[in-house]
Parts: sequence; structure tokens; C-alpha cells
Amino acid sequence: MLESLQDQPADKILALIAAFRDDPRHDKIDLGVGVYKDPTGLTPVMAAVKQAERRIWDTQTTKTYTGLAGDPAFADALGALVLGDAVPGDRVAAVATPGGTGAIRQALELVRLANPAARVWLSHPTWPNHPSIIRYLGIPTAEYRYFDPVTRGVDADGMLADLASVAPGDVVLLHGCCHNPTGANPTLLQWDAVIALLLARGAVPLVDIAYQGFGDGLDADAAATRKIAAAFGECVIAVSCSKNFGIYRERTGLLMALGDAGRRGVVQGNLNFLNRQNYSFPPDHGARIVTTILTDPALRATWQAELEEVRLTMLGLRAALAAELQRLTNTDRFGFIAGHRGMFSQIGATPAQVEQMRAAYGIYMVSDSRMNIAGLNAATVPVVAQAIVAAGV
Repeated sequence: MLESLQDQPADKILALIAAFRDDPRHDKIDLGVGVYKDPTGLTPVMAAVKQAERRIWDTQTTKTYTGLAGDPAFADALGALVLGDAVPGDRVAAVATPGGTGAIRQALELVRLANPAARVWLSHPTWPNHPSIIRYLGIPTAEYRYFDPVTRGVDADGMLADLASVAPGDVVLLHGCCHNPTGANPTLLQWDAVIALLLARGAVPLVDIAYQGFGDGLDADAAATRKIAAAFGECVIAVSCSKNFGIYRERTGLLMALGDAGRRGVVQGNLNFLNRQNYSFPPDHGARIVTTILTDPALRATWQAELEEVRLTMLGLRAALAAELQRLTNTDRFGFIAGHRGMFSQIGATPAQVEQMRAAYGIYMVSDSRMNIAGLNAATVPVVAQAIVAAGV
């Protein structure tokens, strides 16, 4: 049986990690993998996370299963962080998942179970794992324009023009904030236009929110997701805790499905069923960390202060890189970097220019020129700026 297997396409980001690891240069710079790094290059464990883990260590009396949906307290706490008071709790069915990727996978499984004929619409570009999972599941897909390659901002007109072709029952995948890979976010007025169009077309939104707190703050970053949740009779929301809690390896995510309160039990039963088919009981340690932090005022305040420091650090790095590029080029054509939000910016380099920066400067970024801003520090900003200019970006 195994002799019939063929090589799968290499994951570009995983291949980049391996190439960076094997590069012997001591001054190499990793701007590829999507993890936050402090000025020393370390991805630290947050103090609030350490304190929560100590509390769990001291008080936890069992490691038995929590249930197919995970601990309900986790869904309540994280759901409130994302949704605020946008919708009544009796409309929300939820399950814990292995990370945000697991939430996306379960969301797409739910789409296929509920409406096998539905197409899933993806922004162009989007996180590469979105189309990869969709293709693997055999779900029909379509694209809508999102990013303007000239302004390096949102192509709002193109987005609306393409989404005008969405059929009733189709699912439109939207990035809740800090768009990956571009870093460009719609304004709230642009979100209003998208919501109005999708309501008119009878679409179902699927929101992927993986960077809440990395852009403009916890509530500001959730504003679009809350607008969508309040406006639609049905929507699906996939949440990741990897970035904003810094618990990448704990694989902590949540899938929420919002519908009619009278159907909540049926929806919850189907989410539980899908968990059972894929991995039975979801992992609990990361979820328990998040729950402990969000339900304790002192721990929550510590976490929010740490998260704010992360956010402001990335904004500072954006401003510094944009300013250095302005100094070197005597133009403001890289000002979009300061205007983008979240961990990433797509800077407009060709694959050949990306390769040139790797060969000459040891700078690693994804071939579509997605740059992890959080991989920079004060010492590397001038080096990266010089490489971008030297490559002719």
C-alpha cells in the first residue's frame, strides 16, 4: 500500500524554516515563520502564562477527559473575548480545537456536512493553508480580489465586484484582523459594505481571527468580527490563541458556529460529532491556561499589558523600517509598511528579489514577499532596509 504514495508538495514555510536552520551564516535574519520574537530573538513565554501554569500545577487534580467540546469555561471565556456582547450566548455553539488550524479544518468539515454544494470564497492572497485544506477536502472554491499590488492596501472595489458573484449558501472566508499575508485591513466603512453585500447575496461568513490584539488593540481588532456576528443569522468563527497568548505549541483554538437559538443543540451536536471523528477530545492544557488568565482579573491585566507591549513593539518596528526605507529611497513608497497591522506585510518583492536578499544578506522571507515584522529588531531594521533597496524592490 505505502509503495503507491507520491511525494506531496512541499510546504513553503516549513521548507523556509529548514533552509534557515541549515544556513551557516551567523548574521542570517528569519522573517519567514510567523512567531513573535523579542529584541533578543527569543519567543518568550508570557509571565501571565507562567503564572497560570503554576496555578494549574498546584490545583489540578485529574487529567481525565473534559468532553468532546472541551471545557465549556474555555468556550465561554474566549468567546466573550472575541464577541463581547455582540450576540446572545444562546446563539453560540462551540468546540475547542487543536489550534486555529484545527478550528479552520473543523469549520470546513462543518460546511461540507451542512451544505456539500457550497463554494468557499477566499481572498487573493490568503494564508496558504486555507486553500490547501479546502482542496484536500474536495470543497469547491473561488477567489475574490483583496490586495492592491500598487497601493499595497485593500482593493475594496475589486473585493466588492468579485463578491457580487457569490451564490446563496456560499461561504466567504474573511480575516477578522491583521490579514495574513498582506497586513492590509479594510476600514470599518469598507467592512460595512462587505457585510451589506454578503447579506444581500445570502452568503455565510467564515471568520478566521488569529491575531486579536496584534493590530490596534483587543476590542478594535475584534470590531469587524463582532459586526459580522451581529449582522448575520448564521456565521462561523475560527479562533487561534497561538499568537496573542504566545502558546504556539499548546495548539489552542476554538470554533464557534452562530445560528438560531432554537437550533443551537443540533449545531452543538454536529460540532461534537466532528470532533469525535477527527481527534475525539481536544487538548486541554492550553485551553486551561487561557481560561485561567481570562477569568482572573489580575492575571488578565498582566496578560493584556504584555500583549500591548508586543503590539507596540511591532508598530515601532513597522515605523522604523518605513522610515529607514524613506531615508534610503527619498520616497514614501514604503509607507504602507507603517500602515499595515499585525505580524505580516507583503512588501511587493518578486520571488527573484526575495532570493537575492537571501543569497546576499541571509534574509529569509516567503517567496511572495510576506515579511514577519516581528522577526526584526533595532539592529536588523537597517540591514533589511538596505537589502530591500539593493534588490530593487
